[in-house]
Amino acid sequence: MYAIVDFKGTQLKVVKDEIVKVPFLSEQEIGSKVEISRVLFLKDGEDIKIGQPTIEGARIDAEVINHFKDKKVIVFKKKRRKGYQKKNGHRQKYTEIKINEIVN
Repeated sequence: MYAIVDFKGTQLKVVKDEIVKVPFLSEQEIGSKVEISRVLFLKDGEDIKIGQPTIEGARIDAEVINHFKDKKVIVFKKKRRKGYQKKNGHRQKYTEIKINEIVN
């Protein structure tokens, strides 16, 4: 059984007992429960449900495992023959959640 969900503007494929990297959840502490109610697609064996745009009554129960920063992304800007170079970078924050249950 798997589902495709819309979570904070990103679409994710989730399976039970899987650990998923999602955008940073600042209001959630480690160990707290998260409920995802925007389920777009659900497949259980041969049974398929497609939402219009979401499936009524379907939800994903998850638990926050960890908050972390991803690898550094380098942003380098240059204009040739002008002597302009700018090097910058940042580390994006993410949260790991564990999918506990898929309810349809």
